[in-house]
This record gives sequence, C-alpha cells and structure tokens, in this order.
Amino acid sequence: MKYLKDIGIKSKLAFERLKTAKHSQIVKVLDNYNKSLKINKLKIIKENIKDIKSAKRKNLIDRLILDAKRIEGIRYSINQIAKFKNPIGKVLDQWKRPNNLKIKKISTPIGVIGVIYESRPNVTADVASLSLKSGNCVILRGGSEAFYSNKILADLFRAQLTKNGLDKNCVQFIEKKNRKIVNYLLSDMGHYIDVVVPRGGRGLVEKVQKFSKIHVIGHLEGLCHIYLDKKSDFKIAKRVILNSKMRRTSICGALETLLINEKLINNRGKEIIDLLEKNGCKVKVDKKINKILKNRFPLANEKDWKTEYLDSILSVKSVKNVKEAVAHILKYGTMHTDCIVSSDKKNCEYFITRVNSSIAMQNVSTQFADGGEFGFGGEIGISTNKLPPRGPVGINQLTSYKYVVIGNGVIRPK
Repeated sequence: MKYLKDIGIKSKLAFERLKTAKHSQIVKVLDNYNKSLKINKLKIIKENIKDIKSAKRKNLIDRLILDAKRIEGIRYSINQIAKFKNPIGKVLDQWKRPNNLKIKKISTPIGVIGVIYESRPNVTADVASLSLKSGNCVILRGGSEAFYSNKILADLFRAQLTKNGLDKNCVQFIEKKNRKIVNYLLSDMGHYIDVVVPRGGRGLVEKVQKFSKIHVIGHLEGLCHIYLDKKSDFKIAKRVILNSKMRRTSICGALETLLINEKLINNRGKEIIDLLEKNGCKVKVDKKINKILKNRFPLANEKDWKTEYLDSILSVKSVKNVKEAVAHILKYGTMHTDCIVSSDKKNCEYFITRVNSSIAMQNVSTQFADGGEFGFGGEIGISTNKLPPRGPVGINQLTSYKYVVIGNGVIRPK
C-alpha cells in the first residue's frame, strides 16, 4: 500500500535525522507545543465537539471529551515530560575485563514506533511527546471516533517540529480511516516500524498480538481487582474502593471486580456495596452474597468475572481468604492492576508476591495505574506483557541499549 510505505520511508528518514538533533531542540519543541495547545484551546475543543456529536456509543463519550480542564491536564503532562533529562546516551553499566577490554552498556532509542489506539485523543499528544523525548519517531493510527481531535493535536505538534528545525515526520498521523490500513501496517511494515503498541479494547489488542509481524508492547484490557481482607481498616477500604470504581469508570485502571472476605459480607461488605449503590454504581453479586443480602441484587455470572465494564457496573464475589482471592485473579485477571486492602502484613505479602499483575497495589486506589501518577510525565500505554517493559511505559521504557566494546588491538586467543 503506497500510502503507508510513503509514511514508513518518511519515518525512517526522520529517525536518522533525529539522531543528530540537539536535546535542547527537542525540549524547545515540547515547550512550544505546550504553548500552542493553550493558544489553540478553542480550536481543539471545536474539533473535539465534531467527534462527540458523531459518537455512536455513549460509554465512549467520557473518553473522547477534550474540555479546558483536560487540555490543561495534557499540557501538565507535556511540561513534566520536557523536564526529564535526556534518556539517550546514558551509560547504564560499564566494566573492564582481565584482557583490558572496556565494555559499556549505553541507552539508545528504539526507532520508529507504531501506535494503534482507540477513543482517547490525549494519547496523540502524550505519545508524540514521549516518543520525541526518547529520541524515537512515531506513526499514529487513532480510532475514527476521535479523528478530528487526533488530527488537530498531531498537526499542531508537526508545526512545532518544523518551527524548531526538526523533521515534521518525526510524528505522522494516518488520516485514512480504511480498516485495511491496520492489517497492512501489522503485516507489511516491518521494514519501517520497530515496535507496535496497541491501546484499546480486548478485540484490538488480541488482533494486533495475533497478526503483527512486528514486536508488540501489549496493553490488554484493564480487568482490575481489589481484595478486601478480613483484617482491614474500614475507613481506608471505603475510600479506596469507591475511588477505584467511581472516580472515572472509563479508564483502564478502574476497578471491575471486588473480592470480599466472606466473614465481612454481612457487615462491612454490605456497607460498601450500599455505598457504591448510593454513588450510582450498579452492583452484581454472587449467589452467596445475594442470599445473605436477601436477593437484592442481580446475580453475577462467569461472563461478569471476565468483563471490563468501563462503566458504573461492578461485579462482587465472596472468597474465603487471600489465597482464594489470588486464585480468582490468576484465573480471570489481565495482568494489569490488582490491589489488596488489608492491615495483615502476611496476607499483603502473599498477595503482592503471588498475583501476576504488572502493577500490584496495597491499600491504594487502582486509579493510580497511570504513568503520570508514577512520575513518568505520561505514558504510551500500560504493558501487561510478562517481558519488559511492564506497567506504565514512559520515556525510559521507550529506550533500548547497545554494548560498546573498546580495546587496543585485543584479539581472542585460540
């Protein structure tokens, strides 16, 4: 497909040129882009309204919105990213061998990153900023539901690249909406793209992982759990659970399944379920909980334990102990973010050690599963791969490394 090949060629050329750029130029691009977002705030909101008006699914709207507050949030992230030291060219390790070989492990950029994402237009700004800061070029393929928002954010970034003497093709946005574009990108762009990052629902991620001939940094859905232990501070439990579910239900760090120790069902468990209901959350429970609570709630089934709702819906299950809670998470979880609310050190240690989550938490809202909250400035996604990078992927996770070996005529003996 000529359209994509042209984009690939331009990205490769831009990457080679970026290697000679000064880090101060990159910082200047980010600072100017930040100011540009403020100056063009009304234009961005106008383009965003086009996307919102054509949204077919109501649960997408919260993820699509770019109002003044969220644009300021994007600007804050870019400001944080700009402040980081240059991650490229750092000596990560070094040593000297008995034969006088000097070996250094030095950080390098990855190259060209392809990002396929849905719904969230802030991804465009975050990914462009993180990629440039880490010395990489990026090809963006946003979802059609956020087309106008993504395009203006990408265009504004490209304008600042040109203004500051860098190749505007360090950031490219695929404007064609044809779905075959994604298939071609995954199967025939290996000569141009070094790594693919999918950000979206299970369908998108599984498709990318199945068909991509390019290395994938996978971000499976965020089916996040909290286990409420028998020994726990009830004030902490209420705050953490309510915030984890209801602060923003549409993000990947939102709580989807609450596991409650069976000894708590008729007291603290009941109060927490009532609290969630009062705050507008639809609660589904297992048979055991429903029997204790006089069949007040719809029953959760096998499908619910596997569902990332991204809505004001929560499935609740009773478990005997921390071991049963971990077993449930290992069976149904997506290795994203899982939390224990407990004051029992042994149970906390067991939980943190045994869950296979990329982010394991203790007495903390799962909504902190975010690169910005980790101090990374932003994130290109949250990797649920077992191999690195795992968790929030920021600028340091967008680097690779090479070994530099220095000698003075050293040869290897027979």
